Amino acid sequence: MFINGEWREAKDGGAFDSINPASGEVIDQVPDGSAADAVMAIDAAAAAYKDWSSSTAYQRSDYLYRAHALMMENLEALAAVMTREQGKPIQAARNEVKYGADFLIWYAEEAKRVYGRTIPSARPDQRFIVLRQPVGVVGAITPWNYPISMITRKAAPALAAGCAIVLKPAEATPLCARAVFEIFEKAGLPAGVVNLVTAADPRPIGETLLQDARVRKLTFTGSTGVGKMLAREASHDLKRVSLELGGHAPFIVCKDADPVHAAKGLSLVKFLNTGQACISPNRIFVHVSQMDPFLNELRSRVAGLKAGSGFDAGVRIGPLVNAAALEKVDRQVRDAVDKGAELAAGGHRLTEGGLDRGFFYAPTLPIYVAPDMRIYREETFGPVAPVIPYDDDADVLAMANDTNYGLASYVYTRDLSKAMWFFEGLRFGIVGINDINPTAASAPFGGMKESGMGREGAVEGLGEYLETKLGGFSIGTGV
Repeated sequence: MFINGEWREAKDGGAFDSINPASGEVIDQVPDGSAADAVMAIDAAAAAYKDWSSSTAYQRSDYLYRAHALMMENLEALAAVMTREQGKPIQAARNEVKYGADFLIWYAEEAKRVYGRTIPSARPDQRFIVLRQPVGVVGAITPWNYPISMITRKAAPALAAGCAIVLKPAEATPLCARAVFEIFEKAGLPAGVVNLVTAADPRPIGETLLQDARVRKLTFTGSTGVGKMLAREASHDLKRVSLELGGHAPFIVCKDADPVHAAKGLSLVKFLNTGQACISPNRIFVHVSQMDPFLNELRSRVAGLKAGSGFDAGVRIGPLVNAAALEKVDRQVRDAVDKGAELAAGGHRLTEGGLDRGFFYAPTLPIYVAPDMRIYREETFGPVAPVIPYDDDADVLAMANDTNYGLASYVYTRDLSKAMWFFEGLRFGIVGINDINPTAASAPFGGMKESGMGREGAVEGLGEYLETKLGGFSIGTGV
């Protein structure tokens, strides 16, 4: 763990294994932190916060520029750690490292743009001044599916704002977190400004972050159930909370769309990270007139997806994170088939060629999926693309919005008016119109409804770590 500028073992000496999900092999051991370790990290952050929060924006910016340069210099090593520990293909890992580095340089620039303002008063002897100041110590909890970029997406704006941070990474990817904090250390960040606590059981660390009044902000990316619990517990001392939670993204192929282009886009975004992404399409609504050409192209693309170790050439499908994830995906597929869905491809665990040592599931296309099927309602987090035919635009908009989630959505159409109609009508925080990658460090990322609260990225992401302070000055009217 990295606490107060030093690498250290857990206070009680415990450790746990990091596992390669493609082979089941142990990669390394990392400290198994406890509540006592979390308290030490909060102590360090609270002590460092005073000087860090009073440093200039230009000073904080310099550290983030250094971290960005170091991350890019170490791109190949960081990507290799990610592929080994998380399982995604090496090119996807490289892309994630670049994406993670983007947040560092974006907020290196935005740190210098935390502006206040003056407000006119109705009283001649009064002046109003508004300041934006850091919220305080931040507790951050990050997921395993994007184990490097989700760290920088939280840490970069927090540091730019002047906050100190305590991070608890996903128990499945602690080595990725360690690699990022080695970058922070090399960048020369002052002791205590960034702190890392790894743990096999996230609950004691999370409870400590929630219960310690010195932690004034909690940021979490993960499941909706856990996010709701954290929001409830954070309310006891009114901690600021930002949550990026689950998704159940619709992907709509309109009557006027190019079905081949849409199928290409769907295959790229659906099977990215083996479907283990909160913005992954989970319900593919295809106009009845487009079903045949769309499915023909999609089947062809799915047939060409190679599964295996992310280090092997041509691999596009990596392992799922663990056995429980594998079982969940298969359970949803079996339920859909039992209730009348047809399998156009896949529908089974992959075991040939040594894949049985990992957690691999075949890219799967259930078609004619209906609302009574679990896969229609539940987030899958796997390489399954359920296809649902539709006939009327008003109906498909209602079906797309018929979910408690509201993170990402996608529409393929060549009609500008229809594109705007869907953009305004979809109850999702992100809408990709003929665009499968509507995200960037410069763009606000986040969802509506049970997909979370707050935004990451862009100027909105910086605002999540700032308090607004008003000063009212009575200055008199004389000379």
